[in-house]
Amino acid sequence: MTTPSIIPTGLRRRAAAALAAIRSDERGDVPGWVLITLMTAGLVIIIWALAGPALSGVFEQAIQRVSSF
Repeated sequence: MTTPSIIPTGLRRRAAAALAAIRSDERGDVPGWVLITLMTAGLVIIIWALAGPALSGVFEQAIQRVSSF
């Protein structure tokens, strides 16, 4: 004996079909995310290479000023 459902059969079928379509379409864009990750890493490396010495100098000056007190 099955319990009666308050959801019509047609609606259940359409919902199941929509859910199956969503599941099949959700593959993601892996190559795009890999590209974004690599580009971000490249930008960090470039910025670090350009700004690293200047930031190091600022840090050293700050430490010297604090140490002189």
